[in-house]
Amino acid sequence: MPAFDTEGVRVLGVRHHGPGSARAVQAELERLRPEAVLIEGPPEADALLHLAGELEPPVALLVHRTGREARSGGERGGWAFWPFASFSPEWVALRYAVDHGVEARFCDLPAAHSLAERPADTGEPDPPDEGTGPEHTRADPLGALARAAGYDDTERWWDDVVEQRGDGEPSPFPAIQEAMAAVRAETGAGDVRTERREAHMRQVLRSTLRAGYHRVAVVCGAWHAPALHETARHTAKADTALLKGLPRTKVDATWVPWTHGRLAAAGYRAGVTAPGWYHHLFTAPDRPVHRWLTDAARVLRRDEEQAVSSAHVIEGIRLAESLAVLRGRPLAGLEEVREALTAVLCEGKEARAALVHGRLALGERMGSVPDTTPMVPLQRDLAAQRRRLRLKAEPFTRDLDLDLRKESHRERGVLLHRLRVLDVEWGVPRTPEGSHRGTFREAWRLRWEPEMDVALIEAARWGATVEEAAAARLVDLADQADLRGVTALTEQCLLAELDSALPTVLARLTDRAATDGDVTGLMAALPPLARAGRYGDVRRTEGAHLRSVAEGLLRRVCAGLPPALHGLDDDAAARIATLIDHTHHAVTLLDEEPLRTWTTTLATLAGDDRLPGRVAGRLDRILSDAGELDRDTLRRRLARTMSPGTDPARAAAWLEGFLQGSGLVLVHDDTLLDLIDAWLTGLAPERFADVLPLLRRTFGAFAAPERRQIGAAATRVALPAGTASLPLDPERAAPALAAAGVLLTRAAADRSHTPGKATTV
Repeated sequence: MPAFDTEGVRVLGVRHHGPGSARAVQAELERLRPEAVLIEGPPEADALLHLAGELEPPVALLVHRTGREARSGGERGGWAFWPFASFSPEWVALRYAVDHGVEARFCDLPAAHSLAERPADTGEPDPPDEGTGPEHTRADPLGALARAAGYDDTERWWDDVVEQRGDGEPSPFPAIQEAMAAVRAETGAGDVRTERREAHMRQVLRSTLRAGYHRVAVVCGAWHAPALHETARHTAKADTALLKGLPRTKVDATWVPWTHGRLAAAGYRAGVTAPGWYHHLFTAPDRPVHRWLTDAARVLRRDEEQAVSSAHVIEGIRLAESLAVLRGRPLAGLEEVREALTAVLCEGKEARAALVHGRLALGERMGSVPDTTPMVPLQRDLAAQRRRLRLKAEPFTRDLDLDLRKESHRERGVLLHRLRVLDVEWGVPRTPEGSHRGTFREAWRLRWEPEMDVALIEAARWGATVEEAAAARLVDLADQADLRGVTALTEQCLLAELDSALPTVLARLTDRAATDGDVTGLMAALPPLARAGRYGDVRRTEGAHLRSVAEGLLRRVCAGLPPALHGLDDDAAARIATLIDHTHHAVTLLDEEPLRTWTTTLATLAGDDRLPGRVAGRLDRILSDAGELDRDTLRRRLARTMSPGTDPARAAAWLEGFLQGSGLVLVHDDTLLDLIDAWLTGLAPERFADVLPLLRRTFGAFAAPERRQIGAAATRVALPAGTASLPLDPERAAPALAAAGVLLTRAAADRSHTPGKATTV
């Protein structure tokens, strides 16, 4: 006989994030009026339950390792989330307890045990209830019940019998418990982890009853319901033995904002695919189909500018309800309203319907937590800066354009750069559009993700403020980086205005530059350093020292470049040609003297027949664009390269290097184009076949308008103004005409099989 009475215990087995389960829990709690509510979740968060009244879902409990354990737990192995939406049964139970002054406790296995057992390379955090309810992925314990009811889809069966129940119907929990007991009798309770979790839940239930609470409601995953309902059949001694010796780690807990997008993420196995639809079912139980299609019509009128009338909505409702009847469903579900939206409101336009349906089904929203929520100092500093700079953390992507001449804009950019140093990718730099380019402009793409709170917690060991933490992290990275990495960090240091870290980073840069003898490494390091020197002026930071270091690097590049250009294969030649390009662009950011030194070095190297063709062509193009190579000299070099005595492959490689990035020089210089044309037409057929792939690669890299202009220029060179066109030779033209006819016929056939396209040629 048990040492306590379980008569007043009611176990409510639910589906996580199920609106029908949430409404049923609400009704059952109102009926039972329990003295205590136990909720599946980490007990470490019990001290945070009082904040539930100030939270706006979706939110999540975040439990993470602390101290040394946090640093040794791997990048993503030391934390876990327990999300709650407005339609989560656990959230409904929690709000009931807080609103009615009822004792509330979390009863799952402590996260201190589960995080200690997790390997460092786990990846995505486990869901709060892996293997419970219909979302169980390793097996499908409810599949047999669904098939017995005539369903081939377990999710759909659960929705029909539980989630879409109407108000006023009998409580589903006795039937759920009986069904789970039958399934568990056939398949077993589960693995050792599940048995330990259930043992701890029973231990918490026993302690709650011993504390004097007689009417207790337990809200847990449906799979666990029989194990808790039969607590009296399990001895406390057996449960204690099952839990003995579990590893343990230090953890801390807090509330963080969550989003519908993360709730629907594939990595969270207890998630839902359409949180917007479930939110709608929970908040609008009265005629949900009517309201859903009305919202869809509003979106179509506002965002898609489509004429949708009330008649469309009425017909859509009728179609959805008719489909539900034909399919034997108690109510129209998401599939039925999607088909009604496509067929009626969007008049069969599937792409438009998918866009609107996806937006509504996700229903993206982001929750919020109060300022009194426990946070690490770094989180509090970021929250204060966001308020001061009026940067709102939002779950959707938006673009932000900054003018660095404005103080508030500059401070926003600095904050985003500092966060990137801490691996908090709230903002990602993007290429500005149109005329919004220039030294004083920055363009960002912002999107806040819940995992960024984890990154902040992990970065808290570097400092209490964003500036302090970013500076410490940057110095640590510089200690470990090579020359190329240190130069990139120097640029980050200036962009983030981390003046305290700059001397240390520059000292590391000087050390690496003095010991690095690889000229390709020096060339790769120069561009970010040159940019950093320019940013020193733009961001009101001293840049003279940076330019001095960059000029020292350039002198070493100029000295080491000649021997590095010999004996290269095609791939190595392509890489070093690109490095020469980047170095040239970087040198243009420095003073005139370094630029003269660089162009003099290139002029000395250019024209050397021992250079790889691609490198030789690139050097000639750079010098020509810089005005250091006159037209006559360029044409002589081109003529020598294209002469019959030169290997055609080398000539094609020279041409590829010369035209890399832009072929418009051929549009404006008929002499160059004529030389290339004469070379091509003079090649023997077998030689032409050899160089054709290289030529196609070269010209294929140009944009279509650029290729059209080159083609027009080639026509102009072949047929100068005033020259009569050549007479047509039908015999020679016949094969080309036949091939064109075949292509056009195939194109017409393809278009005839493409919906919405006319079959015209």
